[in-house]
Amino acid sequence: MKSLQFPQQTKFYKGKVRDVYTIDDQWLVMIASDRISAFDVILPRPIPYKGQVLNQIAAYMLQATHDICANWLVSVPAPNVSIGKKCEPFKIEMVVRGNLTGHAWRTYASGKRELCGVPLPEGMKENDYFPTPIITPSTKAEAGHDEDISKEQIIATGLASAEDWAILEDYALKLFARGKEIAAKQGLILVDTKYEFGKIGDTVFLMDEIHTPDSSRYFYANGFEERQKTGERQQQLSKEFVREWLIANNFMGKEGQTVPEMSDEWINTISKRYIELYEKVIGEPFKPEALTEEETYTRVVKALGELK
Repeated sequence: MKSLQFPQQTKFYKGKVRDVYTIDDQWLVMIASDRISAFDVILPRPIPYKGQVLNQIAAYMLQATHDICANWLVSVPAPNVSIGKKCEPFKIEMVVRGNLTGHAWRTYASGKRELCGVPLPEGMKENDYFPTPIITPSTKAEAGHDEDISKEQIIATGLASAEDWAILEDYALKLFARGKEIAAKQGLILVDTKYEFGKIGDTVFLMDEIHTPDSSRYFYANGFEERQKTGERQQQLSKEFVREWLIANNFMGKEGQTVPEMSDEWINTISKRYIELYEKVIGEPFKPEALTEEETYTRVVKALGELK
């Protein structure tokens, strides 16, 4: 998608998967593209309807959690577009983990028993539940890889004050608990996720997308315990299958590695998996809406004109 130019636009930022337009230094227009990234690398081919899936799940989840904390979202004028308040972001991601999976498992399997300053219990198997959900923050890198960081380092380096950290921690755990409730009603387990926060004045706002396949990992609840007992792989809905495919094809975003070729069939498979997650999480059929760039632009301009 080409860059657009909106009335009173003051800034444009092209992220890994989203194009973000700042309007009058107080609003953001966030367009979720069909780009897909893994290991902090944008893969060479877009995934049909991915942007719409992510944007609509995020909008649904922001609405379903607005009683927990204020969030940035104001309107959704197009299926892949959100408009909201511009916040001063904390340069950290609040990663919440309910199970020993993904990066946490790889760390654990290497013999380490601490992640981001959080002790990890002995005797755990891959995908086991933690006694209680843990927060393992990471830095929010402008470029390159995000890095693990501890609560103590965050406060010591001024990425958040002790007072703000207490708020972020409280919100993140409550949001995760709500996300698990929503997932459970659909026969899913919210395994891990990340949240981003910012401030307007003294108020902390939840930003960006939440509980989407790009920011979260889900397991199917049916048969989970049996699979754990037998050591069988868990059935999951997340972007992890893309990462696993890349790893199997010798790509982890490291210098000198080349992204493997993505066939039409593989692109279609990824698209179907994203749509499947939408339908499982939301509990409603996915309704694709193909808009031209002109139609999207017109809707956004109309919505911007209605802001107060």
